[in-house]
Amino acid sequence: MAEFSAEILLFLLAAGFVAGFIDSIAGGGGLITLPALLIAGVPPVTALATNKVQGLFGAGMAAVTYARKGHVNLRRQLKSALIAFVAALLGALSVNALPTELIRMVLPVLLVAIALFFALKPGLDDVDRHQRLTPVLFALTFVPAVAFYDGLLGPGAGAFYMLAFVTMAGHGILKATAHTKLLNFASNVGGLTGFLLVLSPLWAIGLAMGVAQMAGAYVGSSLASRSGARLIKPLLVIASSAMALKLITDLL
Repeated sequence: MAEFSAEILLFLLAAGFVAGFIDSIAGGGGLITLPALLIAGVPPVTALATNKVQGLFGAGMAAVTYARKGHVNLRRQLKSALIAFVAALLGALSVNALPTELIRMVLPVLLVAIALFFALKPGLDDVDRHQRLTPVLFALTFVPAVAFYDGLLGPGAGAFYMLAFVTMAGHGILKATAHTKLLNFASNVGGLTGFLLVLSPLWAIGLAMGVAQMAGAYVGSSLASRSGARLIKPLLVIASSAMALKLITDLL
C-alpha cells in the first residue's frame, strides 16, 4: 500500500464500508468499489481482480450475520455454494471466448426490469410464497446460471440471485436476501480463482478494503434483519437502477 497516499487509502476504505453496507442489503456494492479503485489509479483489469478480493469479505460477513439471526441455514447451502464456485470459475475463464460486450448491452434492460418488478409487484414482503422449483432443481439451474455470469462480468449478480429466490424458490424478501449472500461469496471466490490464473490483484489494498467491507456488511445485514422488506425493497430498486444507469453511461 506504499504507493497510495493516506487520503487515497481512506477514500478506498470508506468506499469499502459503504459498499459492504449496501451490498449486504440490496447488492450492487461493486458499483461503488470498482470506480473507487479506478479513481485511485488502479489499472482496470487489476481493479477487477482486487474488487473480487475485497468483495469476498462483505459477502462472507453478511452470510454469517444473516445465519446468526436465523434467516438462513448455511450448511444446507453448501452444495449450492460449490456449484456457484465452479460456475463462476468457468465464467471467469470464458471472458475472452464469449460476447461480453453484447451481454453488457442487454444488462441495463434486465436491471431496469428487476427494479420495476420489486417496485411495482404488489404483495412482496417477508412472507414465503409458492415454490415453483424444488431446491435441487433451483440449485442445478438458476444458481449456476447467475454464478457463471458473476464470474464472467459481475454487475447485478446479487439482484439476479434475489429475483430467482423470490420468483422461483418462493422466498420472502428478507429470506431471499439472506440466501443470496453465501452464493455471492462462493461465486466471488470462483471468479477470483479464475482471475488469479492470469494476473495478480493488489492484495494489500484488497484485504484492507475487505476489512472495511466486513464492517459495512455487518451493520447493513443487522439493520436489514430488523427492518426486512421495508428497507430491502427500496434499496434494491435504487441499486438496480443505479447499476443500469452506470452500464448505459459506460456504453455511450
